Amino acid sequence: MGYCIIIPAYNAASTLPAVAIEALLSGAPLLVVDDGSTDLTARSVEGLPLNLIRLDRNRGKGAALKCGFDWMFLHGFTGAVTLDADGQHDPTAIGLLAAAAQRDGVDILIASRSVQFDRMAGLRSWWNRFGAWCMKKKTGFHITDSQSGFRYYSSRLLRTLELDAVGYNLEMEILMKAWRGGFRIASLPVAARVADGRGTSHFRPVRDTWNICMTFLRYY
Repeated sequence: MGYCIIIPAYNAASTLPAVAIEALLSGAPLLVVDDGSTDLTARSVEGLPLNLIRLDRNRGKGAALKCGFDWMFLHGFTGAVTLDADGQHDPTAIGLLAAAAQRDGVDILIASRSVQFDRMAGLRSWWNRFGAWCMKKKTGFHITDSQSGFRYYSSRLLRTLELDAVGYNLEMEILMKAWRGGFRIASLPVAARVADGRGTSHFRPVRDTWNICMTFLRYY
């Protein structure tokens, strides 16, 4: 079976419908994981031909992604494209990302926003640059954007990993464990629609950046 699309969503009623509609145009099955939203996130996509899982409480982006991965395994997909619900990413590039990963046999293909780092706020811009430098320096992978949530993951990879993180640091945990497991990781230039998503993202710059950094050091 082909790939699916997974969108973790938390209090994203104002942005999720447009993202979901564009994602569905790719032709791949779509799963939305409502991470315990307190607004009308789930109701905002009623009537759309997608799959929906609602968590009983807000557990974190990583927990929502892991729920999506379990759904992917259950339905036999060979891979998944993940993207955020806040409209930062460009859903029209979903097919491009999946096709490139499958063509080149890459287990993680990251849609890189590196050409837009200058348009991000201070700490986020610095960490994105530093994170990419650390990944290249310590692992040898030439990854130009280690923090983008717009990614293709192979099922082959995810089935081998035991994942612990429940927050934004899950994406770094996957990268580090994939590196240690000898899997292929690469990046593909894909411009984000919103380079600096502070207005819509639930990312906490200090706390979440710290957790991501500690995750990198732990598995390195």
